[in-house]
Amino acid sequence: MDITIHASFLPHDDPDASLAFYRDVLGFEVRNDVGYDGMRWITVGPAGQPDTSIVLQPPSGDPGLTEDERRTISEMMAKGTYAGVVLATTDLDGLFERLRANSVEVIQEPAEQPYGVRDCAVRDPAGNMIRIQEAG
Repeated sequence: MDITIHASFLPHDDPDASLAFYRDVLGFEVRNDVGYDGMRWITVGPAGQPDTSIVLQPPSGDPGLTEDERRTISEMMAKGTYAGVVLATTDLDGLFERLRANSVEVIQEPAEQPYGVRDCAVRDPAGNMIRIQEAG
């Protein structure tokens, strides 16, 4: 079976701030930027990996959500417990310094983890946990 991850979704509450983080700080390409009914979906991905994307979506974009669910999502986003993604880089220290220089919220500085990886953790502008592992 040939199966790959094509896209994953992360919520955003400020599309311009999210775009600045993923495009300008992480260096991702913008693949799509779609507005509809006052909301905005932005697809970004790493350069040279056209088949792997992150779709930054408004958390209230699903019409099936109740107001209580929307409120819970907003509360979890504010705490940074709603969503996250793990990225990898061959230059963890260099990327971490770039994140710090851009005033990104640092959760954990680069460190060796007991489960065998060296990584760090930051939050994107929406509060999503972004763990970045050092790739061999």
